Amino acid sequence: MHRDPFEIREKLKGIGIKNTHHVFYNLSRAELYEETTKRGEAKISYAGPLVVDTRPYTGRSPQDKFIVKEPTSENTIDWGKVNIPFETNKFDALYSKVTQYLEGKDAFVQDLYVCADPSYRMNIRVITDRAWQSLFAQNMFITINKKEELRNYTPDFTIISCNGFEAAPTRDGTRSKAFVIINFAKKIILIGGTCYAGEIKKSVFTILNYLLPLKGVFTMHSSANVGKTGDTAVFFGLSGTGKTSLSADPQRGLIGDDEHGWGENGVFNFEGGCYAKMIKLSKEREPDIYECAHMFGTVLENVVMNDETRIVNLDDNSYTENTRGAYPISFNKNIIPEERGGHAQNIIMLTCDAFGVLPPISKLTPAQAVEHFLLGYTAKIAGTERDMKSDVEMTFSTCFGAPFMVHKPTKYGHMLKEKIEKHKAQCWLVNTGWTGGPYGEGERIHIKYTRKMIDAALSGELSDATFKTDPIFGLSYPVTCDGVPPELLNPIDTWKDKNKFNQTAQQLEREFKKRTASL
Repeated sequence: MHRDPFEIREKLKGIGIKNTHHVFYNLSRAELYEETTKRGEAKISYAGPLVVDTRPYTGRSPQDKFIVKEPTSENTIDWGKVNIPFETNKFDALYSKVTQYLEGKDAFVQDLYVCADPSYRMNIRVITDRAWQSLFAQNMFITINKKEELRNYTPDFTIISCNGFEAAPTRDGTRSKAFVIINFAKKIILIGGTCYAGEIKKSVFTILNYLLPLKGVFTMHSSANVGKTGDTAVFFGLSGTGKTSLSADPQRGLIGDDEHGWGENGVFNFEGGCYAKMIKLSKEREPDIYECAHMFGTVLENVVMNDETRIVNLDDNSYTENTRGAYPISFNKNIIPEERGGHAQNIIMLTCDAFGVLPPISKLTPAQAVEHFLLGYTAKIAGTERDMKSDVEMTFSTCFGAPFMVHKPTKYGHMLKEKIEKHKAQCWLVNTGWTGGPYGEGERIHIKYTRKMIDAALSGELSDATFKTDPIFGLSYPVTCDGVPPELLNPIDTWKDKNKFNQTAQQLEREFKKRTASL
């Protein structure tokens, strides 16, 4: 067990963290299990995963995320409701309180890196006051296996997550007791008041969305995989649209399930793990992810477990709809070990249409692709964020990841356009939402049909298909697709009330126009 290494203690002192009780450095998976259970932070399910309860925070808290406004970055950040400014002096004061809080307590440190392409690699040090979050970080990011690399390791960014420290809003300048604050000048991310580990993951994604475009890398809230012929596909989409499920394809190698960059050498994963939604996960529909959800080393957040049998119930949403499983990408059966692929030949934009009026698959022109990328239309699924008003909300999340984008949306849109034109990528809009009626009346498009349509697009089968143009949205959809009911391909055919379909589609089209005009 790597406890109290002198070098790390000295480095922590250098950033104001001193007089800690014990420092646990780069513990192994098994060691972190021991520390987690010894401290009562989590329980072990019968199949092996750690089961953690993070309530009341069971999702990200976007209104509690801030960026320090300081000279080195203030002129390049798109300030507003997403990127909320935070005063430098208030950050310094809060940082001092957090470091004081850690005095006399145990600290868990993981030295890791992000970006699988060595040209863009970034070192990150994750410091937590919880053992299970240290395991989460080890699962999610890329581990360092060579001792000589660790000896010479210097972090480019440091994340300090203190679940037990709560802010006082009137004193500290936060909105609530929870906070996520990014300081680009000091290269520090400060997290407190919330145990939800997704804040660690997404805060790192946020800094990459700022730093990498400055180096010419197009950053993407997407999954990615590679076919047997070496063709790379990326899948854009918000949580709940199917990025993780649809990219875990037994016929294709997985690069990653959520966050990627597209640079000079092609597409590469930012992370070393997967963060899959667990709710209603089935062995039949998603066998690979289901298996990962029952493996030693996986961290299950807010999954309900029987205290006696220690059997988890993936169908139980009594804690939240946003149940999660964090595990290393290596747990998947079919992966690309290097977590890299060539330039994307297919770009798939996933939308969960709660209105039930968009075709299940449409071929997009480059102009349409950029337009839908900037629209980022989908239905937000309950539980992913706090303070949602209903089970499903229509949302327009620019770049399919507005909460994590730091530059103006048009910067990312321009980079997408350049990539499409330079590499002649085919673009598709795939609706994984409803058909036959809106949410509450129709039914969710079955994943087996979505898989068949995506397979047909990636294999080139749809290149020879006959397409028709939707009269309301101007989208081109195939008339036939092998293994898919023909009536499913044209959404109006699945509605009994055709007039209601047209009214609903026109309502959504008006929302599209309104949103496009505001971009």
